[in-house]
Amino acid sequence: MEETYLLKHPGVKKKILAGGTGPLPHFAPGTKLVFHFQTLLDNFERTVIDDSRLAGRPAEIFFGKMFKMEVWETLLASMRIGEVAEFWCDAIHTGLYPIVSKGMRLIAQGKDPLEGQRHMCGMGNMFNYHSTGFPELDELMRTPQSLIFIMELLQVGDPLSYQRESWMMEKDEKLQTVPILHMQGNLLVKQTKYREAASKYKEAVLLLKTVQSREMPGDIDYINLGRMIIPLELNFCQCMLELEEYYEVIEHTTELLEKHKDCVKGYYKRAKAHAAVWNEKEARRDFHMVVNLDVTLASLINRELRALSETMKEKYWEEKEKYWNMLDKGESETPSIIFAEPHKEDPGGNKTTPTHPPTFDLCPLCSPGGSAGR
Repeated sequence: MEETYLLKHPGVKKKILAGGTGPLPHFAPGTKLVFHFQTLLDNFERTVIDDSRLAGRPAEIFFGKMFKMEVWETLLASMRIGEVAEFWCDAIHTGLYPIVSKGMRLIAQGKDPLEGQRHMCGMGNMFNYHSTGFPELDELMRTPQSLIFIMELLQVGDPLSYQRESWMMEKDEKLQTVPILHMQGNLLVKQTKYREAASKYKEAVLLLKTVQSREMPGDIDYINLGRMIIPLELNFCQCMLELEEYYEVIEHTTELLEKHKDCVKGYYKRAKAHAAVWNEKEARRDFHMVVNLDVTLASLINRELRALSETMKEKYWEEKEKYWNMLDKGESETPSIIFAEPHKEDPGGNKTTPTHPPTFDLCPLCSPGGSAGR
């Protein structure tokens, strides 16, 4: 088909390769667009830089949500579902493509598309780091140039028909989602669905940490976000205690206590986890920290310490019995060797054989050469 310029968008030319179906869709803010794309250099070889089909998954963007490659919204908004079109875009539209490409490659690898970026605009990140980690993209950063995009629009979703991924949410959306997840987690706990509840608490923590990472450490917003994380982390750890995931509890409470050294519940939950895996020294240390921080809990901690002592005694006798059972089993299965005495001659020259030859057990603790005989 004939190549045409898109009206009101200088530096963009479109060529329809395969027609789509139906009318042009309505692209309301937040509309999810699913599409395949190829990116080619505008040279004689038309060198392919990216191909979503080779990556194994189509690309997704959300219309009107500050996507770095604004021109892509323009291109997709001119397409019908099922349409395949080729677009030539001048260098004025492609300057941020290396950053976009890097993000999409990371998504295809199951990684965070914002990995390694600081809180600044895309161009700022590009100049700050000097490299995307991909040589062909670094070359585009050094010498911006026109590019060719071949796109196939696969799907146009209703803005209300999907659950927003956290990395696509704006700050206010994330903060509004946190209490909802917290409430959902609490309801699941009441139903003793601890695994599902832990997932809700963890998702809420990740949202808050994402927002916090954009704040300046030490600022009031940064500190307040850290305080909001504490109850969610503690709820997550309580779920892990119920699920007997004790080492998970130790890991999360330790991370929490590194930042909040006065968190009484953090020490208590870590002490319970240490006690469950027979880390007596660590459990006692954390129980004592609870009392040091809140003396009103002394009676509770005394009960916990008595229970810990009983548990360690039971563990000691259990291990001792197991040890002796192993020894008894080893002795019962150890064969005995009969050593025949050499034949002796009586005064008449006749050979005689002992009637009851002696036996020697080979158990190292009992044999003459073993430790018991030393």
